[in-house]
Amino acid sequence: MSTPPAPGGYDPHAFEPFAVTVDLAVLTVREERLHVLLVQRGQEPYTGEWALPGGFVLPRESAETAARRELAEETGLPGATVAGLHLEQLRTYSEPDRDPRMRVVSIAFTALVPGLPEPRGGGDAVEARWLPYGSYGPLAFDHDRILADARERVGAKLEYTCLATAFCPLEFTLGELRQVYETVWGVELDRPNFRRKVLTTPGFVRAVEGPPRRTGGRGKPAALYRAGEATALHPPLLRPEGRPSS
Repeated sequence: MSTPPAPGGYDPHAFEPFAVTVDLAVLTVREERLHVLLVQRGQEPYTGEWALPGGFVLPRESAETAARRELAEETGLPGATVAGLHLEQLRTYSEPDRDPRMRVVSIAFTALVPGLPEPRGGGDAVEARWLPYGSYGPLAFDHDRILADARERVGAKLEYTCLATAFCPLEFTLGELRQVYETVWGVELDRPNFRRKVLTTPGFVRAVEGPPRRTGGRGKPAALYRAGEATALHPPLLRPEGRPSS
């Protein structure tokens, strides 16, 4: 007995099925270097290789729900930590041969967050680690492309928001703030120009009263600042062209 066509003449069997997955590019700044959260795969394909956390979307869950579930399962991060992350949808990756198992379309999310705890492997991940960006060799699937797109996205986020101050101590010098930008952007910034832009951007930082803090070496004591009341930068602090950092 044949199945009657769906209302409107639509036949779902006329289309080849495919899977939907999520991938997460979670980055942070540690020890003045950009780090990425990676898992070591415990199953084929790409057994033993590093990859972004992620997995298949279940039939009755949204992509964001799946992203948070997979992140918690594969990294062992506390549920409350994962639930509180601000995940930003990056883009959809749909090349036909991106997964050797079957046709898989992935919805990628990204986040640049401070102060996350050490992860541990779980689910089908043997291990989970924070690794310095670019220190791990080729990633599984097309995750190198996803990660490069994520770095570009979070780099742009620093241009228009005050997110960089979240990676500084409560009281910080402008040199410490500049280091965050140089780490994420991968460029060397002109110090006087950076200082001028920061101090003339309304609400970006506010000076701390009291004596300046000596930062070591033969330099002069550096003034201390706190994050200001602004959340968006007007005008934006745009990345310079060229000048790659060493």
